[in-house]
Amino acid sequence: MQLAELLKDWPCSVTGGSIRTEITGVEDYAQAVQPGDIFIVRKGKKTSGSRFVKEALARGAAAIVSEESISLPIIDKEIPFVWVPNTALFLSYASAKLAAFPAEALTVIAITGTNGKTTVSHFVSQLLNALHKKTAVIGTVGFFINGEKQQTAYEQLTTLQAKELHPILKQCVRKGVTHVVLEASSMGLQQHRLDHCDIDCGVFLNLSDDHLEDHGGLEAYKRAKKRLADLSKKLVLNGDDNFCRSVGIYDKKKSCSFGFDNHNDLHIQIVSESAGKTVLCLQTTASEHIVEIPFVGKYHVQNTIAALMAVWRIGGPMEDIVEHMWSLKLPEGRLEKIDNPLGIEVYVDYAHTAEALQAVLQTFDRSKTIYLVFSCGGNRDKAKRFAMGAVASKYADVIYLTTDNPRDEDPIVINESIIAGFTEQQYYEIYLDRKLAIHQALAKAKKGDIVLVAGKGHEQTQQIKNQKFPFSDQQCIKDYFSNLITDDAE
Repeated sequence: MQLAELLKDWPCSVTGGSIRTEITGVEDYAQAVQPGDIFIVRKGKKTSGSRFVKEALARGAAAIVSEESISLPIIDKEIPFVWVPNTALFLSYASAKLAAFPAEALTVIAITGTNGKTTVSHFVSQLLNALHKKTAVIGTVGFFINGEKQQTAYEQLTTLQAKELHPILKQCVRKGVTHVVLEASSMGLQQHRLDHCDIDCGVFLNLSDDHLEDHGGLEAYKRAKKRLADLSKKLVLNGDDNFCRSVGIYDKKKSCSFGFDNHNDLHIQIVSESAGKTVLCLQTTASEHIVEIPFVGKYHVQNTIAALMAVWRIGGPMEDIVEHMWSLKLPEGRLEKIDNPLGIEVYVDYAHTAEALQAVLQTFDRSKTIYLVFSCGGNRDKAKRFAMGAVASKYADVIYLTTDNPRDEDPIVINESIIAGFTEQQYYEIYLDRKLAIHQALAKAKKGDIVLVAGKGHEQTQQIKNQKFPFSDQQCIKDYFSNLITDDAE
């Protein structure tokens, strides 16, 4: 595509070079520039912009784009220099246009919420698969087509960068995918990663005090989330959540709510709960359905119904959708049960907020002894640590505090903040070696007891300072039981 074609619908000014220059890609990391790429100088790199531009040119950049002035002597006069008012928006637009706007050929569902995005996105995919729709999921645990994980070289983010997302969407079109489910993080929305992705249905799950430091406060966090409403043609809202309900006030015509309160468009009633099963009555003004799901707890009910509503809003027949609710399965790292020879109920879950931790712990049989292994990440919302301590103290019998991804913070200080939230005399131990903490909990537990290892879920690394070390909660647990068998054999 020629530069002129790429820029013709975008406010800009061009100096130097030729607008007939052929463009083959877009990149905002100088080290990743390939010959023929436009290099976008991201805002905030003004002081070092010259150095990045030099590197991009040396690697074969065909044009330079910036929203700030850069010292012209460093720029090859044969290379076009493009000024645009907003580089983040232009990166989104250029990525979509160079890929021929693939989202327009797909039915796209985007899901946002502090908790539950990954679970609901996979539930939606499973329901669509059951309705014979070839479906892709793009999110925290990877890129999947019809439930099979695809290999990518992209950085694992909840919401991919636009330069990565649109080529994947183009790949989906080529493979015959008709529906795509995306996780829409607050940072992804704020950074315009989905601005030129044609979204048919946006789903709002919940909002709690997490990621506040990333956004500079609660109101900014809310504004970032609300951007999904502007980008979506239809909305599905958790009407029991105050924030989600507020989104619908401004978009009543395209909004549809679900929840336990009877003011919702779809009213949920729990008919019965038993081990591993909940029977629900779902009521609308026009119909009533009895549905069985293979989970217990309000949190899981909300997630399954959010998925049902999303599929229904894009045209799935309600009568057909409810038939497949019993077959739903949780994705990797979400209440993932690890089988073992000792009869201990061992689970790994990504829960890293107070709301998510409580939702998981509430699903367990309280008559059983519950061992909890967890901590909180460093350089993240510090206020949630006290709240997570309170939840842990309320539901767990024995707590093993350890490290999550401490990053630049002292894990001792992190755990002290958690302990401050304990609401009663609580038995706990601290092992800063996460492997040791997990193994200690498993060694203490007996047949029929429950061990929950929370906070990291699907993650395969642990970040300490600025380094990432290989670490998997699942593998750590499996190694413990493998070593027990080996020791017994000897």
